[in-house]
Amino acid sequence: MTTRLHIYPHKRYYRYSDSPVADWLDDFAAWLNAAGYCRPVVRSHLSAVRLSLEPLAPLPLDTRFSRTDLEQIVAFPGRPEPHRLARLAFERFLRDRGRWIEPRSVEPHAELIAAFSHYLVEMRGLAPATVEQHVWTARAFLRTALPEGAPLADLSDVDVEGFIAERSRQMTRRSLGGEASRLRVFLRFCVERAKLPEGMEAIDIPRRYRDERPPRAIAWPLVLQLLDSIDRSTPVGLRDHTVFYLMAHYGLRTGEVPLLTLDSVDWQAGTLRIQQSKTRSVLLLPLTEPAADVLQRYLRDGRPPTERPELFLRSIAPIGPITRGAIAQAFRRRVRRSGLPLDDASPYGLRHSFAMRLLDRNVGVKAIGDLLGHRHLQTTSVYLRLQADALRDVALPLPGDCDAY
Repeated sequence: MTTRLHIYPHKRYYRYSDSPVADWLDDFAAWLNAAGYCRPVVRSHLSAVRLSLEPLAPLPLDTRFSRTDLEQIVAFPGRPEPHRLARLAFERFLRDRGRWIEPRSVEPHAELIAAFSHYLVEMRGLAPATVEQHVWTARAFLRTALPEGAPLADLSDVDVEGFIAERSRQMTRRSLGGEASRLRVFLRFCVERAKLPEGMEAIDIPRRYRDERPPRAIAWPLVLQLLDSIDRSTPVGLRDHTVFYLMAHYGLRTGEVPLLTLDSVDWQAGTLRIQQSKTRSVLLLPLTEPAADVLQRYLRDGRPPTERPELFLRSIAPIGPITRGAIAQAFRRRVRRSGLPLDDASPYGLRHSFAMRLLDRNVGVKAIGDLLGHRHLQTTSVYLRLQADALRDVALPLPGDCDAY
């Protein structure tokens, strides 16, 4: 039995081996260990679940639970926080084992949102992360602009303007531009399906101008100093150093790092396979010797032993792929500890530095755009706008006699 693996002292083990829900406890303990929970937390969670399930015995292993069930079963007023955490862990376990009952959607416009999501995937071909952003904006708009239970036909231009005005007080002009663009896509979708009158989708998008903001690229010497400042004596330090090394030397987006798996690295062929999140394409790049050394050290000393395929994992249980938000938090933490003048920098600055470094090495703009996964040259030029003089040096000559033009 799993619970015999020194989770409990032998004098206490009889409480769990003789429990009428011992099968549940064994399965839950195995899941907790595989998810990377430390031994004291495993003991605490098992204790809470044992006390909660034993009054329900006999309890077949195929029993399914809902969130309402757990809130009633795993509830101990004397120790609310530990048992709240145990309840969350037990919910993840039930979801993973297929014993979870999803609540029925009470969203007023669930069918519309589902159809919109399907349209974004099938008709627009958007990446999952982009679809999630569009759906989030649509839900926020409906929740804010429509009273509960009101039909979609009650929407007016005033409601749209009110939503934009409210969002403008919560975000920058750049972010508001993206929000307004996503809202326009949703309104156009509704208009095309005759759910809203024509003209509702005609909303103004906040203007942004080229060169209105300073470049995001971090000077390459600062990038090297930042990488050197990361403490690699801990698994988390090795993970962060490897993530930012790959972002700086391969131009990865923050959304592309979680998509890397163990199979993304072909050691024999010496290649790194990158799934580009925005273009939904695959890029195969050569694995340099320094990058291979960085990856090998991380895999040997930094990555926790697990059967999960993702290359970079969370440092806190349950084990899972690192997220974009975690990458941003780790970058801010490493910048703060380094003491470097990078207070306004973001992890995306490493990607911009990659582009600028290629340009300094006389790589063509088209080739830089291909490596960055850009579809339009104008997008690449945003990365390189400070290098006007360098762009003149790498520009292709005009064919024929220039005097004839």
